[in-house]
This record gives sequence, structure tokens and C-alpha cells, in this order.
Amino acid sequence: MVGGRAADLAPTAAVKIFSAGTAGCVADLVTFPLDTAKVRLQVQGESKPLLKGQRAEYRGVFGTIFTMVKTEGPRSLYSGLVAGLHRQMSFASVRIGMYDTMKQLYTRGSGNAGLGTRLLAGSTTGAMAVAFAQPTDVVKVRFQAQARRPESGSVKRYSSTIDAYRTIARDEGFKGLWKGCLPNITRNAIVNCSELVTYDIMKELILEYNLMTDNMPCHFTAAFAAGFCTTIVASPVDVIKTRFMNSVPGQYSGAVNCAITMLIKEGPTAFYKGFVPSFLRLGSWNIVMFVSYEQIKRAVMRFQQS
Repeated sequence: MVGGRAADLAPTAAVKIFSAGTAGCVADLVTFPLDTAKVRLQVQGESKPLLKGQRAEYRGVFGTIFTMVKTEGPRSLYSGLVAGLHRQMSFASVRIGMYDTMKQLYTRGSGNAGLGTRLLAGSTTGAMAVAFAQPTDVVKVRFQAQARRPESGSVKRYSSTIDAYRTIARDEGFKGLWKGCLPNITRNAIVNCSELVTYDIMKELILEYNLMTDNMPCHFTAAFAAGFCTTIVASPVDVIKTRFMNSVPGQYSGAVNCAITMLIKEGPTAFYKGFVPSFLRLGSWNIVMFVSYEQIKRAVMRFQQS
């Protein structure tokens, strides 16, 4: 990604990978409740469709957060956080940290990368990241989707993050840990292209036309634009991914069957369930992620040069 200060001129791939993974964890710590609310809204109506006139349990992002705190306690908002941090260290580090490396690879070292090259680089790192992080994503979604209400007699689906990995591998086979891999690859190719390419181009244009200098306001603006574009493009695939990952064995024959079932039973609007929390989460996540990424990267470079 373009940069202006001396410390940004030649960060190594290792610096970018470390900075991206760390920034991803920071962003998750800040925005995880929004992500959990999004997952709850996306899976609502999956196992038991709402009857006519029946009031939905979760209504809106803040209503969902309030309901979860009231019925399950504040800790429920961070259910699956450990798996989420595992995911960011193995996922964000690859898809964001290796983006510039892939871009340079496809341009054979040339600094002039067109839109097609950027899209190809984003798709490649997004797919690579899924190969590393899919089990962590499955566990994270399972934790976020489970509602635990002691008064109703419901119990935890898994006792811990390690127990979740072990139980899924035992009951569903190792393939269960890669459940939803295809829709996740599709989603992350789309998300990576929308997110990284939008951020890359927006930052480049802002600097090219001298609208801002290469500092925090510039990173904030480019990140906000990236979050908005990504939410519009990726929401349908994200809902399918969440539903399929959270499903019990045999509920859906595949991601396509999941999408068709949703369309038949709930209509096309089901693909945009949780859109507002998705935007709030992606917008805020992108802002925290990219601002942190730029600052961490510069701090590491300054440390190395000191």
C-alpha cells in the first residue's frame, strides 16, 4: 500500500505480516460485540422460522446487544473471542500483510499496479488466508451463535476454545473444521478485493491530489470507504457462510443448498440479515484495523532503524 514517510518506504514482508496480525487483534478487541450481534441476527430464524405476527428475539444491532446482555450477561458479547484472536493472527497477517508482496509479484516488481492486478492480489491473499484460518473461523462462529440461558436449562455447546476444536474434529471429522471453506474462500476473495483494493486506491487518490497527508485522517477516510463498499458487496456471502458454518451435520448439503433454502424459506432479504451491524462492524473494524496497521508498521520500522 502506498505510503509517504521514510519509515514506510521499505517495510519488509515480515514487518507487514506482524503488523497486520497485531492490528487485526486490536480491531477484534474493539469491535467483537458488533460481530457477535451480526452473527446472532444472521442465524435468527434458521432453526425455527418466525410465525406470522411473532416478534423476533433480536431486533437491530443495539437491540441484539441489549437482549444478549440482559438474558446471557455481558460476557456473551465476547463469546468466541479467543478463537477470533487466533483467527486474526493467522488470517489478517496473511490476507493483509502479504497483499503488497502479491501485488509486486504479479507486476514483477513494477510499482505500477492496475485495478486488475490489485484485485488478483486481493483474491489470492484472501484465499490463502482461509486455508490457514478456517478452523478458527468455524469455532468463532459456533461460539458467537450459541445462546446460553441458565434459567431455560440450555448448556454450552463447547466448554472452551480447545474443547471446540477437539469436539468438532471428533464428532464431524477434520473436515468439520473446514466446514464452509468454499463459501468462506468466496467471501474472503470478495471481502479482500473490496476492502484492500478500495483502501489502497482511496489512499492513493487522497495522496495524489494532496487532499490529506499520509497520516491518521487519511487512513481513517480510506478505511471508512473500504468498510462501506465491502459491506454492500460481501453481505450475502457472509450470511451464507455464517449459516453454513453454524449448521448441524446434514442440515444443508452444501453452501449452494444453504443459499437456496434461505431464499425459499425466508426470501431474498435474508441475504442482508444483519446488514446494519455488518456495516457498523466492518466500518469500525476497517478504521481500527488500518489505522492500527499503519501505526504499528511505522513503530516497528522506527524500532528497527533505532
